[in-house]
Amino acid sequence: MSIATIIAAFLSFNTHAQHFEVIASSDSLQTKNIRVEKLAEDELSSTFAIWVLDSVPAHYHEHHTETVTVLSGEGVMTLGNVEFVITAGSVVFIPKGTAHSVLVSSDVPLAVISVQSPRFDGSDRVFLK
Repeated sequence: MSIATIIAAFLSFNTHAQHFEVIASSDSLQTKNIRVEKLAEDELSSTFAIWVLDSVPAHYHEHHTETVTVLSGEGVMTLGNVEFVITAGSVVFIPKGTAHSVLVSSDVPLAVISVQSPRFDGSDRVFLK
């Protein structure tokens, strides 16, 4: 089994530092376009590791900002009316209410860390056509 992505992240949760090692094999992504693993959360924010095989449909968050850091892979992101390429090392800030989507353009999954503030429960995500 080949490993598509190995992520090591140090995150602060409450008053205790935690180390997370998230490993996604290519097999674990074959049946799902998007895989999400919650890494940490408190009342102020939620942090997720996300892998995308194909795309993330256009949507926005009514009450959340999101910061995405690309760890591996490549894609074309649309943020509002602007389209641009994202690659490992790209950091994208997405203000609340701003439509965004991603189309993966690499042979490997797009792997990102997403930090959303305040804590994300999914209730304010609005998908567009």
